[in-house]
Amino acid sequence: MDPLAHTLFGAALSEAGLKRKTALATATLIIGANIPDVDAIAMFISNDYALLVRRGWTHGILAMVLWPFILTGMMLGIDRLLERWRKRSGRERSGPPLNPGWLLALAFIGVWSHPLLDWLNTYGVRFLMPFDGTWFYGDTLFIIDAWFWLLTGAAVVLARSESWKSISAWLVLVTATSALILTTDFVPFAAKAAWVAGIAGVALIRGLGLQRKYGAKLSAGFLIAAIAYTAFMYTGSRMTVHHAKNGIIAEGDTARSVLANPLPARIFERNGVAASHSHYYFYSVNWLRPDSFRFTREPIAIEPPDEIARAALEVPEVQGMRNWLRFPHYEVQETETGWRVFIRDLRYVQPDDTTSMGIGMAIVDMDPNLNLDRVVVD
Repeated sequence: MDPLAHTLFGAALSEAGLKRKTALATATLIIGANIPDVDAIAMFISNDYALLVRRGWTHGILAMVLWPFILTGMMLGIDRLLERWRKRSGRERSGPPLNPGWLLALAFIGVWSHPLLDWLNTYGVRFLMPFDGTWFYGDTLFIIDAWFWLLTGAAVVLARSESWKSISAWLVLVTATSALILTTDFVPFAAKAAWVAGIAGVALIRGLGLQRKYGAKLSAGFLIAAIAYTAFMYTGSRMTVHHAKNGIIAEGDTARSVLANPLPARIFERNGVAASHSHYYFYSVNWLRPDSFRFTREPIAIEPPDEIARAALEVPEVQGMRNWLRFPHYEVQETETGWRVFIRDLRYVQPDDTTSMGIGMAIVDMDPNLNLDRVVVD
């Protein structure tokens, strides 16, 4: 998931009541909900290196055990510094006292929420690193999910909007997220209207002052709604897989792997690719209406990489791509100076795409002797 989703989820956990357990609870939950993403620094090295290391070591089981202890140690150190500052300035601690046991428990909750949320989208996460590099996919939420933002954001904004400073900060965030959703062409009008209605509903609750009366109960309610929404979307993806398998059986084939791709802000619609032992099938469906299932293009044969494609896959500059591929597709074109190899992951690019500038494709140019000339990794 995106950093905003992780942050809002950690903050929502705090506002739902966990912040009363110990000092520094909110900071611990928010930092814990984001700390596995320290591997994002790989993006500054290269796109391919990011594919190689992202959602690996820092998201795996060993890190999930170590991060909470590291984070708790950090927060205990911060508390000591704050205590010295309070003594020098003559201030008293506000809120609950520091409880190291609860601090560690919240660190575990915050940290473990991160790979679980990352698992929900189609990019994948390697839970078993560093012992096993297997990728796991939830295929449940689009990586930027408007409704998850809305529900977790409501849980926080109603508890953190008493001062003009906080109100101003929330207005900036609402304006930025609304601009992204309302100006995006592939978000349907109904979803845009629902987003505006949701924002208006949260503003109405705030305007009526209900957050002062119900406080943590409101936050907990919105957090539970976010979790229920996620479970509903998970059900939709499992139903999508079922419809896709049935559709491919009707074609006389059997699917061994299915991507149920969630679409931005569209709760009931899915599209994706399914792999049999011989072909890739591309489809779309409204998972509440099995009769809406349709294939969106002719199936294409699954072919192993030939000698030229294998040489391209061995290039060091695409090792991240090779490690990350889920639905691989290879195309070799002869050029005036040798060969051009397109390495695609059909999760994100079409099999005839040669110009994509998004994630999911590498282009390798080689001379007639299969020596590398140039690599581009999206």
